[in-house]
Amino acid sequence: MLKIENLTSHYGRIQALHGVDLEVNEGELVALVGGNGAGKTTLLRTISGLQPASSGTVSFEGSDITDMAAEKRVPLDIAQVPEGRQVFTALSVEDNIRLGAFTKKDKVEIESDLESMYGRFPILKEKRNQAAGTLSGGQQQMLAMARALMSRPRLLLLDEPSMGLSPVLVMEIFAIVEELKEQGVTIFLVEQNATAALRVADRGYVMETGKITLTDSGEKLLNDETVKAAYLGI
Repeated sequence: MLKIENLTSHYGRIQALHGVDLEVNEGELVALVGGNGAGKTTLLRTISGLQPASSGTVSFEGSDITDMAAEKRVPLDIAQVPEGRQVFTALSVEDNIRLGAFTKKDKVEIESDLESMYGRFPILKEKRNQAAGTLSGGQQQMLAMARALMSRPRLLLLDEPSMGLSPVLVMEIFAIVEELKEQGVTIFLVEQNATAALRVADRGYVMETGKITLTDSGEKLLNDETVKAAYLGI
């Protein structure tokens, strides 16, 4: 579904991505792990069109989207849950969720999807009329996920969904991620919490200083001595 070949990207003179090769097959949950500053978020932003590629290609279902504008990628059924949630704090919870369906025209479908989100995240229904800025960090993460899911994505890009959350909430968020995978959503998950990410991943990649240094099944990477030492605290 997603194929990245020899991808590079720069911030001015600083090169953030160095010849990245990576792929995500339909129905897979693929994790990208690595330390802070490794280039993980830059890669996601390049996939979604928010960060320009300097060279290389990003292909989605066989079509080259490397130079496609970000807003044109959403109708392709690509959605991103950004790092740090980035909800619209002054808008209500419900208005935030509805923004995820801005490309949709079928009002009946939108209302059905809204109720589905409230079924998946009951706390959001309880707080539907509150300003999003009044929610806790975990609730805002759920809101960001609900907003992305309103577009009915076939490829969901998740950027650090566990960031700043308590261990209990991390477990809850990853349970939702696993449920989405079981429902057939293809997921590319970027995480510093390597243990949690690799436990749910079909396959994983390890990134260091803008380069892919390891790739294998999630289970094998969990048991890799190098990965254990560098990212799992073992």
